[in-house]
Parts: sequence; C-alpha cells; structure tokens
Amino acid sequence: MERINEVVLAEKFAVLLPHLDERQRRLVLGADARAFGHGGIRLVARAAGVSVDTVSRGVAELGAGAASTGRVRAPGGGRKALREKDPELVAALLALVEPDQRGAPESPLRWTVKSTRRLAEQLTARGHPVGADTVGGLLRAEGFSLQGTSRTTEGARHPDRDDQFRYINERVKEFTAGGQPVVSVDTKKKEVLGDYAVAGREWHRKGQPVRVRAHDFPEKGAQKAVPYGVYDLAADTGWVSVGCDGDTAAFAVATLRRWWDGEGRHRYPTATRLLITADVGGANGYRVRAWKKELADLARTTGLQITVCHFPPGTSKWNKIEHRLFSRISTNWRGRPLTSHEVVVNTIGATTTRTGLSVHAELDPGSYPTGLTVPDEVMDALPLTAHDWHGPWNYTLAPAPPRAVSTPASRYVETGQPDDRAPDWLHHPTITGMNGGEYATLLASVEQYILDHPPISLHPKRARHRVLRRGPLSLSDRLLVTVIHHRWTTQQQALTRLLGSPRGAVGDAIHEMTPVLDGLDRRIQPAPITAPTVQDLTTLIHNIKNGPY
Repeated sequence: MERINEVVLAEKFAVLLPHLDERQRRLVLGADARAFGHGGIRLVARAAGVSVDTVSRGVAELGAGAASTGRVRAPGGGRKALREKDPELVAALLALVEPDQRGAPESPLRWTVKSTRRLAEQLTARGHPVGADTVGGLLRAEGFSLQGTSRTTEGARHPDRDDQFRYINERVKEFTAGGQPVVSVDTKKKEVLGDYAVAGREWHRKGQPVRVRAHDFPEKGAQKAVPYGVYDLAADTGWVSVGCDGDTAAFAVATLRRWWDGEGRHRYPTATRLLITADVGGANGYRVRAWKKELADLARTTGLQITVCHFPPGTSKWNKIEHRLFSRISTNWRGRPLTSHEVVVNTIGATTTRTGLSVHAELDPGSYPTGLTVPDEVMDALPLTAHDWHGPWNYTLAPAPPRAVSTPASRYVETGQPDDRAPDWLHHPTITGMNGGEYATLLASVEQYILDHPPISLHPKRARHRVLRRGPLSLSDRLLVTVIHHRWTTQQQALTRLLGSPRGAVGDAIHEMTPVLDGLDRRIQPAPITAPTVQDLTTLIHNIKNGPY
C-alpha cells in the first residue's frame, strides 16, 4: 500500500511542483506529509525527490500558521550580495570606469575598451574577485548603460543663427501658402563603387552572407557615385541624380533643371517663383560664384524667379533633405554593396516610407569639370538681388538676361593681341597636322568659342588673372603650342625656349586651350613618333626639307 501511495504522489508532484515557487512547494509537501501522519514525511520526500528537511520545514511552516509576506525566502536567506560582502567593490569599479572623475588617472583601462570581462579581470587582480555578469549588474545599478556618441556639440554658433532659421521659416510659409514650390537641395556623401563593405545588415540565408573585400581601401581609379538630391517639401518627394564626375555647381543646377522639367513644372503649372533652401557650403554654397551664375541661367530659361536661403554655418543637419530623404536612402541600402552606378540608381529609386515618400533616381553621365571660375564682370551682370536680411545668405535671381558688359574675352580682342612669337617653320603643315587654311579656320573657331563662353577659364589657380589681363602670348601662339604639345608630346620648356616667352606662359596656354578644343570637338591626334625637345623638332623640319619623312 505504501508503495502505491508513493507512486501516486510522485505522479502528482511531477505535474504540480514545476508550477510553484520554493515556498509553495514546501507548503504542498508539508500538507501531504501531515495527511499521511506517522511516516508521511519520509514518504513524501521519496515521492518528490527532495530531502526530508525540506518536507519537515513545510510541516513546521504550516503548523506555525504564519501569513504570507510575499517573499519566497525568509529575510536574510540566500547568499549575500557581493557589494555587501565587499563594501569596497563598487568604489573600485567606479574608479576603473570613471578614472578622470572618481579614480586614479593612471588607471590601466583609461585608454582601453572597458568591457565587463576586462573590468572583472582588473577587479579580481586588485583583490575583488567578481565575474563579468556581476560587473554588468553593478554598472546598471549605478545608472550606467552601453551608449554611443551623441552629435550635440555644434562648435561656434553664429550670432544670427536663430534669426536666420526664423527668416527661412517665414519664407517657406510664404511660398507654400501661395502654392509656389519649395525644395531642399544637397549632395549626399560620395560612394566608392565596388564590392566594398557597407554598414548595416540584410536578411540572407544563414551562413550565406554577401562576400565583400577584406579591406575598404579604394583601388586606384575606382569609380565613384555622386548623388545630388532635390527634396520637394510640400509633395514629400525626392529627385536624385547620380553623377559620375565632379560635385560642382553645374552638376547641382543640372539636377535642379532635370527636376523642374521632369516633375516640378507639371506639379506646379502656375508657379512663378521657386524657393531653394541649401547648406552654406559645398557645390551650392553661398560663396560659390558658379552656383549663382548657373541659377541665373536656370531662372532665365524657366521663367522662374529663384530665391535661395542658406542655412547658417554648422547647421547642415537641419536641412530637410538630410533627415527626410538622405537618411531613408542610407537605410534602404544598408548592408548592400554598391557595385555599380546602376545598383545605386535602382536602390535610391526603390526608397519609400510608410508616410508616402517616393524618390525618382536617374544616372547623369555628363562631364562637370572642376576649377571653372566666374570673372567679376559676369557676376556684376547677373540679375541678382540680395535681401535686406543677410544678403550673402539670402538672395533672389530674376528671370532676366544679364546686363551687357565688357567681358574679359571681348576686351582681349578689342585692345589687340601681342605679336606672334612663334617662328614661321613651326606653322609647317607637318608640324601642325593641317595646312594654312585649316589652321586659320581653327583659330577663328577658337576665338569665337572664347567670345561665346566668357565665364570659362580653366586653370584652377591662375586662370582668372590670365583672362583678366592680356597674356604675353597671342591667341595664335597659344593655339600653336597646344597643338604641337599634344601632337608631338613636346615639352613645355622646349616650347618656351622656341617662343622666347616668360616662364609659365606656355603651360597656361595649354591649360586654357585644351578644354576649348575639347568643346569644339577638335582633339589633336598624336603623331606616330614624339619630338619632346627643340633638337627633335628641328631635326624633324630638316628631314622634311631634305627628304621624305
């Protein structure tokens, strides 16, 4: 009979006890032991697989009739906390975590990663044996948590920063109330194309991650993607052009033009004005002359009065395009290697949000060279009106043609040119690759091109001065040295000696004329051999006169 009772109790306890806490289990075991009377304690202990003392304690607690206190164990039960057994433990831990405020400056962990494992090792070595999990619990109890850096320090604040924000806000309200378009523009971070690692993660089958390079150092000549965005504040839509060349003002305005032709003029058919909010620096910075010149061309061709308001220095993150468009794009391509321009365009174009954001993306394969400058005369002719409040930051461009001014190129022609320095034999058809009539036609085309493109001066440092002042070389000499340099790979120093020109004049001429020839689609084809020195050129002429070349 006793054996049967033990089996029945064992089945009961196996089902019931796992659902009870420690105190409740003792009370249930004690109640069953009391019910069996003499020998019940040992019977219940065997059936439950616990010690006789546990059952006895349950019988005693039932006999005492004490009310439940909500505690599983009696006060003082269990092992004491390490912070109680070792009162100096917390102070020693804080000395390691905060050495510059509470501890010794010579702490070995001051300049290392303070992981719980490292902290536990250091505390144990200092006579406070503790585990990593306990260290984590102590830190949380002291108000610590794992945190990253917070971008809050802005550096120097412009005294008119807040007033400029209010001014921009008022202009945005004014334009939106009148049904006029308001856009935010900026360039997203350039991305190197290739199988490089990208921050973030994507869902893939376990053990099948996307394979990328072990190192993120770009290869020499690696292609880059330059995304320039236009965000329509009212419509919550984005337009992004992915460029393949430089991040220039011409590229920025070209993207604005694409947006207007593709979406803007259809969404705002009655618009007469356009408000652009932009950063204070970059390709669309308030000091960039080319930005204002290109915007003036855009205003004239679209018939829009374009107003630009720049955010104050150090506040680019407040630009709407940053957190309403670019942040969404970065989230969308997280964990995905940007291997080609097509991948970048498709990924940007697939960006959407639950609030209704849609993005149009397209590739812009155009060439946008850097180093272009805009002379003072062109800037003075722009139909630009600075606002009364911070004119450099806030200005309007009217849809009107520029005033007629004397451009540097036209002054160059009107006042005459320096005499030709090149000896006649350098004009030989074999040297230039063209006869006299062809060279004269090319020279006339170059002169007309310069007259039609007065703002362009293509040397990044000295071009402006070279255009404003009449140089030491005539236009014919400039073209000639450029042709010879490209055709025969003749050194600039050799051409300088042949023309007797000042140092640097030949180099300036080549830098200026090469893009002009490219603009005319007249690239100089190299000869089958090279003639880098003066001796090589004179030998070439001697061979021409005395025998077949």
